[in-house]
Amino acid sequence: MTAEKILDTARAQLGIREEPPNSNRVKFNTAYYGREVSGSAYPWCCAFVWWVFREAGAASLFYGGKKTASCSALLSFHKGQAVQGDYQPGDIIFFNFNGRKNPAHVGICESWDGQYITTIDGNTAPTNEANGGAVMRRRRAKKYMIGAYRPAYEEDTMTQADFDKMMDDYLERRGDKPASGWAGTLLQEAKQAGITDGSRPQSFATREEVAAMVVNASRDGS
Repeated sequence: MTAEKILDTARAQLGIREEPPNSNRVKFNTAYYGREVSGSAYPWCCAFVWWVFREAGAASLFYGGKKTASCSALLSFHKGQAVQGDYQPGDIIFFNFNGRKNPAHVGICESWDGQYITTIDGNTAPTNEANGGAVMRRRRAKKYMIGAYRPAYEEDTMTQADFDKMMDDYLERRGDKPASGWAGTLLQEAKQAGITDGSRPQSFATREEVAAMVVNASRDGS
């Protein structure tokens, strides 16, 4: 499982809100508790992170395959994977917005610039950071961060088939681009002279195509 897969799963939930507002009645809680729940006893920022890992097929990376809706329990469980300072996408970030050291909220790191961290969180909002009722992307100063851990993600490796397809797609996109303004007239003259057919003006030429153009040009000059 890669960090990007976890983030893609989390991003797909952006905009989901509890209904009605201030109820904690939301699909992530329903999945976590196995029934619909509501009320102040069911904050769901941690349940959201559990849901994301389960939905992505990586439940074992959350809490050893078990469940917890407690930020404190989750941070303590992963103390051996703690990270500080060099935060990366996919890291699990814990916050407290009242100057205390206990974790009151949790989100999934999307980016870090050394001063501000961007996370995708459940149960947040600009008006209530730790109990806002929505899945949102939030950008916060590092002073609010009180802990983090990095799940044991796999490296995002690329197979030869993946690379070949990527290159084929890239070359196709280049071939679809029109000729640059400075080259349009030259390309048209070369086409009229039979040196090239004028197709794929910004794509790369193979040695076969270069050989054909050289021979065609020499014939034209003879």
